[in-house]
Amino acid sequence: MDENFLLSTPTAEKLYHGTAEKLPIIDYHCHINPKEIAEDRKFENISQIWLGGDHYKWRLMRAGGITEDKITGDASDREKFRAFASVMPKLIGNPIYHWSHLELQRGFGITEPLTLQNADDVYDRCNEILKGYSACSLMRKFDVRAICTTDDPVDELKYHDQIQADPDMDIKALPAFRPDKAINIDKPGFAEYIASLSEVVNRKLATAEDVADALCERIDYFANHGCLCADHGLDYCMYEKPDKMAANRAFSMAMEGKRPDRTIGDAYKTLVTIACAKKYAEKNWVMQIHFGCLRNTNKIQFARLGPDTGYDAVNSQSGVEHVAPLLNAFAENDGLPKIILYSLNPTDNTALATIMACFQGGGISGKIQQGSAWWFNDHRFGMRSQLTELAANGVLGCFVGMLTDSRSFLSYTRHEYFRRVLCELVGEWVESGQYPADEGTLQTLISDLSYWNTRNFFGFDV
Repeated sequence: MDENFLLSTPTAEKLYHGTAEKLPIIDYHCHINPKEIAEDRKFENISQIWLGGDHYKWRLMRAGGITEDKITGDASDREKFRAFASVMPKLIGNPIYHWSHLELQRGFGITEPLTLQNADDVYDRCNEILKGYSACSLMRKFDVRAICTTDDPVDELKYHDQIQADPDMDIKALPAFRPDKAINIDKPGFAEYIASLSEVVNRKLATAEDVADALCERIDYFANHGCLCADHGLDYCMYEKPDKMAANRAFSMAMEGKRPDRTIGDAYKTLVTIACAKKYAEKNWVMQIHFGCLRNTNKIQFARLGPDTGYDAVNSQSGVEHVAPLLNAFAENDGLPKIILYSLNPTDNTALATIMACFQGGGISGKIQQGSAWWFNDHRFGMRSQLTELAANGVLGCFVGMLTDSRSFLSYTRHEYFRRVLCELVGEWVESGQYPADEGTLQTLISDLSYWNTRNFFGFDV
């Protein structure tokens, strides 16, 4: 993993080192806690920043034979680091191997491979260097200009206010509206969540339309706090005729603690999502839709550890066939916003690339986007597949590029990884004669895909 890691041609090397490497980062979808930015958190050790909350790594540690006490349990941070280091040499072909070593190189200047044998030495060296860093200084080290966190509609956004009020803060940390708990009517805790939403808007929510109105009110609140985008997380993409009677029947059942059947439940989800989409269009927000995840598959472990602990998988029934009718419903309601579509199932790449092409227009470059290779797909093969499919069936030059989807302040090397893969692929196309070796055109293309398209699509003022 030297300076030309993944850059297999002279053209790729020139594109990366001459253009992509020098560009700043906008991370438009992540799960960073804004409290840690507002308070400029200092990390006591590398395990806290590297392993805390990282279910990507936890899954691999379990598969590598590590016991739970050294993953999410009460083992010491040093023991957890040793445990992860012991698995690292086995991770050939896994992006975590590359990401982790890029983080060690860029964050700490450590270039040797991490193993159990050097784990203690690496742990101590990282911890010594971490004494000179905080959350914000790490972001500056990676030249991060803006991020969007993931925030619930009932959140008062006090930490975002604190960040934005800091005169010395030179990084934009904006909220992103995530209304999943109000839309996913079939999830446990729905009735309790609606009660909290009702309290925030200070009125009773008795119907599906009431919920939609409450979310639209909160969209206004988020917009007043600098928000530029929303993100909807769905197990599957749904579409059911947004019949008000069916939606309200589902709502009444859920508020009584009963689980509505899928048909009327999807009618509720569709109705509320259509209302949100129209409001996003009015605000000129970007709407992100993530779908295709099979969540909390291990019931025993879910009961012990809760969600987002490494027990999710790819859903073969992603509902990609419902994307077109859902977008149609947005358009017919005069509310088709700028949209980024992500499916966790990579077999949906062609379907998404072709469906979204049917809804472009309005003079907006890439108004409907296929999102970057996400979660189980953000490895070299997955990124190349997504980029190639989008290029073959759309306009790759309009693509908005990479995000971290991470909780870590070290994960910005994922943008480097993406840029290297991008330059590798474009370099191959150029050197095989599939695209002109015009330096100016190529510089513009790589710059746009690495930074400028994101900036312009979302409207970041950075």
